[in-house]
This record gives sequence, structure tokens and C-alpha cells, in this order.
Amino acid sequence: MKHVSLVKLGGSTVRSPNLQQWIKAIEQATEPTVVVPGGGPFADGIRKMQARLGYDDATAHEMSVLAMEQFGCVLLNLSQRFVAAASIGEIHAALEKGDIPVWLPRKMVMSTSEIPQNWTVTSDSLAAWLQHQLGAARLCMVKQIDVPENSTVDALSRAAVVDDAFPSMVSHGSQLFVAGPADLATAARRFAVGDVPGQEIPVPPLKTHTVEAHAAE
Repeated sequence: MKHVSLVKLGGSTVRSPNLQQWIKAIEQATEPTVVVPGGGPFADGIRKMQARLGYDDATAHEMSVLAMEQFGCVLLNLSQRFVAAASIGEIHAALEKGDIPVWLPRKMVMSTSEIPQNWTVTSDSLAAWLQHQLGAARLCMVKQIDVPENSTVDALSRAAVVDDAFPSMVSHGSQLFVAGPADLATAARRFAVGDVPGQEIPVPPLKTHTVEAHAAE
């Protein structure tokens, strides 16, 4: 499914007045498109409560994945075109119908041993992991920040725009875009012509696909 695009809709957009505009823009997509929700405010309290209550990293990991699903439920409620998808089969079935699947990650993430159950990574790397599972050609990361021109994956990771594991997770040979507030004005048009918004970021050679874990934005 090389023509599929993934759009990671960062959980930080929950607090933005632009959330509905991003949803409407994504709804204009004419190419197969999958939405990956971030954790955002649904995940923000998990680390704080872990320190207070003392639950282990495995529990915090599952809670953070569920935080992604919470934002996913919000997106499903706010869109007429989005549909829930918890597996590769459900994603393919939705795409074949012309729908836009919103990935609910718990089923896939919690059933694989390759994802550490700790705070190693965030939903950014989980999006990159899903891109690898689907063989999707493009990954668009919607952030609440406009990244500088000539940015690199490593530089974005060092600046905490994406998580530490992301440079090793993003699929070599794919296209990576980071879209911020400045890209919203043209986003709907870009999706409508089969493109994605944002600045393209060069993807370095993939080292390994060992991985990831946490689900907060």
C-alpha cells in the first residue's frame, strides 16, 4: 500500500482553536489516508499520577496508548468521514470504502513484544511504527509549531519536536512532512489534490526497526 498517507494529528491540537480546521482539511483527502491520534492532554496526567500513585511503567504505557484512543474517539465524533480501525485489516477495509480510518492503537500495540512497555517513545514513534506495518509512502506530522527550513530528523528530535526514538523508527525511502499552523491555510487544498501539507524533511537511512513505546504527544 505504497500510496497510503499517514497523518499523525498531534494531541497538542486538542488545545488549539485550529483542531476543527485540521479535521476539515484532512476530510478533503482524495488519496488513501490514515489518521494517527496523539495523546495530548489525555496523556499529560499519566506521568504525574504515576509519580503520585506509584504504578509501574507497563501500566503507564497501556494508559498512554489508551490516551491516544481517547483522542481518537474525539476525532471520530467530530468528523463524518472518519471511522475507527484497530487492525491492519480494518484499516484496509476502511480505505477500500473510501473512508478515513482513525487508528485505535491498543489492540496492535499491546499485542506485540517488540514495543517496550515504558517511557521510551511517544505516539510519534508509534505513528512511524504503523507506517512501517502498512508500508505507507508518506507520514505527515501535524504539530503546533512551524519547523525551521532545512530541518533534519535528528535536529527535530534534539529539539523535542519528535521523540528520541523517531529518527530510528521512520521508514527509510518514505516521505516525511511536518505541518504547523502556517500550513493550515493550504492544507485542505493539498489534501484535495492528493498531496499532504507541511515541510518535507529528509529521511536518513533506517538503522533498525527495534522500537518504541509511549503514547503521549
